Amino acid sequence: MKKALSGVCLFLCIAVVAVAHGAPGDERYASPGRLAYGGGTELNFYCMGSGSPTVVFDAGWEDWSPTWSAIQPAIARHTRACTYDRAGSGFSLPGPMPRSTAEIARELHTALHDAHIPGPYLLVGHSFGGYNLRAFADLYMPEVYGAVFVDIESGDIESAKDQASENSVIKQVVVELNQCRDAVARGQPLPPIPASEDPSLANMPCSHQFFRTLPMKEWSPALNAVVLRIANGRAALYDAVASELQAMPADAKWLVRHRRSFGDRPIRVLTAQSHFDDNDKTPPALHKKHVAYEQGWARTQRRLLSLSTDSKQILVPYSDHYIQFDQPKVVIDAILGELQERRRHR
Repeated sequence: MKKALSGVCLFLCIAVVAVAHGAPGDERYASPGRLAYGGGTELNFYCMGSGSPTVVFDAGWEDWSPTWSAIQPAIARHTRACTYDRAGSGFSLPGPMPRSTAEIARELHTALHDAHIPGPYLLVGHSFGGYNLRAFADLYMPEVYGAVFVDIESGDIESAKDQASENSVIKQVVVELNQCRDAVARGQPLPPIPASEDPSLANMPCSHQFFRTLPMKEWSPALNAVVLRIANGRAALYDAVASELQAMPADAKWLVRHRRSFGDRPIRVLTAQSHFDDNDKTPPALHKKHVAYEQGWARTQRRLLSLSTDSKQILVPYSDHYIQFDQPKVVIDAILGELQERRRHR
């Protein structure tokens, strides 16, 4: 499933993980940043840099702040950049249930103001994080500067057939998450990631399913060790991600009902074009199916352009769902391009 509920489909495409080395400085995400009151919870923030607008990042499902380890420092050289962990993830405290995208957006808004992190906010979301930041924009549009969507969830704009296919997977994945959660809570050996999701991961414990699978080759050993410790020892993490997943069909309906125009606020839609690892040995029929999926995914993402009169889709070849790891410069350039273009205009 992994993340773009096209996520639920993309869990089939998780890359094989190599030995982790990591970028210098990613250890900052291995310890708590700053906690801020979010209304029923406390959210962990990492902020760096100065200037306006403030760039606010939200991670994909089963991810948190370290997913932006290659992006945030580069943006912080130009303006203030803040990542955060959703309630129950990373170093944030658990939050009230259910974990709907509207609840997540309200908690983020409350915490930003509690921490005196001023707007306007340039919202950068990956996968499920895009759902939350779109809800944030629908609720608090006057405080929004613009948005960069990195291969985000699009359940509210995709076909009914695709929605039904993805929703049918959710119940089983929630069962598997709860089995893993119970093992964590009892201190028992963790069950493996189901072979049906990816045969190459069949012998890995379920704690390795977070991010693009742990350990991450893009991270230092220190960061990998802390993230694995959280995934191996915190039942609240599984409660949070299971509830987020279970709420996604209702989240899509919420976004339809509450959709607001961004007006002329800029939106950039980054769409991955290599979700599958096809090669010369890939059967032609399967490759044809994958090509059709990529084309359909790009068409679906293109519908997000209607949210703003200043919108652009950027197709990203040679990248799977995690563009921020495979093509970080594309993400950085999209964010900085918005800042520079808007500043020149003003």
